Amino acid sequence: MILIPEDQEQEVFMKKAGIFIFGAAALGIAAYVLWNYFGTGHPGDVLSEYVSCIEKKDYESMYRLLDKRSQKEISKKEFIQRNQKIYQGIGAENVEVTVDKDSEGDKVSYRMSMDTIAGRISFDHQAHFEKVGRDYRLKWDDSLIFPDMEFTDKVRVTKLKGTRGAIYDRNGKMLAGKGKAASVGLVPGKIKDRKASVSGLAKLLGVKKEDIDKKLDASWVTKDSFVPVKKMTPVQEAKIEKKLLKISGVLVSSEDSRVYPYGKKASHLTGYVQEISAEELEKKKDQGYEQGQLVGKSGLEVLYEDRLHETDGYKISILNEDGREKKVLAVKREKNGEDIYTTIDAGLQEKIYDQYKGDKSCSVMMNPKTGEVLALVSTPAYDSNDFVLGIPADQWEELNKDKAKPLYNRFRQKWAPGSSFKPVVAGMGMNTGKLKPNEDFGYSGLSWQKDSSWGSYKVTTLHTYKNAVLENALIYSDNIYFAKAALKIGARDYAAQAKHLGFGRELPFDIKTAVSQFSNNQKSIDSEVQLADSGYGQGQVLVNPVHLASIYSAFVNKGSMVRPYLLYKKKPEPQYWIKDAFSEKTAEILRKDLIQVIEHPDGTGHGARTPGVKLAGKTGTAEIKASKSDTSGTELGWFGIFTADKSEKEPWLLITMAEDVKERGGSGYVVKKTLPVIKAKENE
Repeated sequence: MILIPEDQEQEVFMKKAGIFIFGAAALGIAAYVLWNYFGTGHPGDVLSEYVSCIEKKDYESMYRLLDKRSQKEISKKEFIQRNQKIYQGIGAENVEVTVDKDSEGDKVSYRMSMDTIAGRISFDHQAHFEKVGRDYRLKWDDSLIFPDMEFTDKVRVTKLKGTRGAIYDRNGKMLAGKGKAASVGLVPGKIKDRKASVSGLAKLLGVKKEDIDKKLDASWVTKDSFVPVKKMTPVQEAKIEKKLLKISGVLVSSEDSRVYPYGKKASHLTGYVQEISAEELEKKKDQGYEQGQLVGKSGLEVLYEDRLHETDGYKISILNEDGREKKVLAVKREKNGEDIYTTIDAGLQEKIYDQYKGDKSCSVMMNPKTGEVLALVSTPAYDSNDFVLGIPADQWEELNKDKAKPLYNRFRQKWAPGSSFKPVVAGMGMNTGKLKPNEDFGYSGLSWQKDSSWGSYKVTTLHTYKNAVLENALIYSDNIYFAKAALKIGARDYAAQAKHLGFGRELPFDIKTAVSQFSNNQKSIDSEVQLADSGYGQGQVLVNPVHLASIYSAFVNKGSMVRPYLLYKKKPEPQYWIKDAFSEKTAEILRKDLIQVIEHPDGTGHGARTPGVKLAGKTGTAEIKASKSDTSGTELGWFGIFTADKSEKEPWLLITMAEDVKERGGSGYVVKKTLPVIKAKENE
């Protein structure tokens, strides 16, 4: 520490004070100079402040920076409205200005740029100022918005509408895409009695009267305006056309819309689009989505949304007083969605639907060699067109209350497969080496149980026959044979084999399907009775139809299960979900035996025999009941059939399930319904 003598302290203090006083004076002078040249009164600063107000949407403060003459030429209200409409209309953001350092006097050269909905706009220009005392005021005209603008000009934002990608079948037939819809609305000047017209139209279209009134009272509506109320398919409009024409002021126009030419016949496959919700928009706003845009909600529409989705573009231009384009300021081109070509054959899709439209059913048709899915049908169905155009509340309620469940997509679910599962169990048995195809299990009559430990429960079958070997058991669909086969396999190996065939695993398919199960716990089979029932596709076995089709494909693929797919390829290269699901020898034995199910006069699938084509298949009738003693339950009818000739150029495989076939012929009902589909396919 240095000590300063007392007599020197005052001197030191005075020196410091002098320095402080001098410093303060110097800073004050500097501030004065800076204020005079660079302060808020400098033209460059005034311009910067003016531009910052654009970013803040503070148009009133912008107006205060104008000189008196400018304020006389344009009122505050007009100024605010004009600037607000233009800058907010183009979506101006990140507005920046760079002042030329060499600018002198009351003229400032600058470069201005901003982000807009059509991209970045940049331009060079000059601003002129009037000096009022120490301050500068901006001499305003329309060229300060954009250099080429004049007072009578307008800025127009044009939306360049993108087109959502279409969905086609393998032959180029449109399943979903751009089409026309009828737009029903009112022309105010043509209405004789508004109350009567609004009331009548609301009742006819299933909309609220207050909604129509709100549209008619919109600020843009004139007496000659067409005020749209609801879009309808041309078919829907045609049904009420006569009633519509009786309402004064009604006009029907044609508008572009997303359409589904096959309607109900492909609805569960294609799905539908609807206007994007607020929640979806929040998630997708960075992906080019906008309010009012259509977005996939189900089926292929949502599955391929990222590829089908279009992005709208924008053009910002200056129009002269005659409405002619004077200059284009920015363009962001629209981006159309990608067209999707599927493996689906629309003709087969249509044929299968027509056969089962009165049933609760599902069908999967595919090429078992390549995995190409040719048809996916679920009946009954809804019409995708209704959802796009806005389904009325009463129609939505009717669909939900319908006991047949038309909104329920059956080919995505899992079902008790019944006897259609017997070839699978046979393959499982041969895989383990515990089932010998030529071993005779012996005659057991029409009912059988292992021993008295089963109590009163017995396995029953419908046919008696000689030589209980695998081929005959498949031909006559013998439940007892396959119950015995399952017991031979054993619960542990049965579970292991089921898992090997994909049970308990998600099917690698474009459309998410229910996971097939061999037991409720997906781990083990808990009793001999459950194991025996599992041998003929009952017990707790539930299978997804697409999964079952993949298993059946192994019978023509040397034992490997093909992976099904939906996107069309010019040169299809099969991929296998499960290689060597069965041995090649096992697959060949099953292929030959299943041919006999069709060819043999007593075969349960003989009704599908078609001259000129070698077919193989298996029927199935699954009982759905509350308990083993229940006699009031229903039945599911199954039929799996495929081309069995190894040289077949266009092989196919069809799996169909129909509900409530009890007392309608069981699986025979499905066989009969399938025959026209086979003929249609073979006559292509």
